Amino acid sequence: MTENLSHLEDLERLAFRVSPAPQVITGHRRMLDFNEAFLTLFGYQREELAEQLILKLYPSHADYQAIGDRSLSWLRHARNGAYSDERFMQHQSGEVFWARANGYTLTPDDPFQLMVWHFERMDRVFNPTVNLTPREREISAHVVNGLSCKEIARKLSISHRTVEVHRSRLMKKLQAKNSAELVSKIIVLR
Repeated sequence: MTENLSHLEDLERLAFRVSPAPQVITGHRRMLDFNEAFLTLFGYQREELAEQLILKLYPSHADYQAIGDRSLSWLRHARNGAYSDERFMQHQSGEVFWARANGYTLTPDDPFQLMVWHFERMDRVFNPTVNLTPREREISAHVVNGLSCKEIARKLSISHRTVEVHRSRLMKKLQAKNSAELVSKIIVLR
């Protein structure tokens, strides 16, 4: 019987490790274990993430704090122990990308004590609460990754003046006073 149980645990461990779904197990928001797909999604080696706060994968501390507060509040009242949202995450290279996150707590009385998370990179640009045009959403995804108007123009095969106009409209719609504030406001859009 113990041999069968050991074999089953080995199979479960193997299934977690090779699953195509990027997964991480966290304890109080510290990464305890993760599978190969998770490492590939974020571009890290195992030793770079082991025992680190998941903050390492967020574009800003403010984002980490806001999402943590929101998810903890939800999990304290959720009957099924599940939480899901879409958010910006950051690759090891510094690239910021839009991702869907699904979490499940294994400790409902203290939700962050032990959780399993699944992340999925989204190909589409985020759905902001302000009314942005498809081109403004597309340009904003490049802005958060630090590209200049000329670099964005080359990537999109449009005039850099057109990019400047869209960037200016983004600044006005998001009420940003400078580039740093614009990036920050794009990142925290929900």
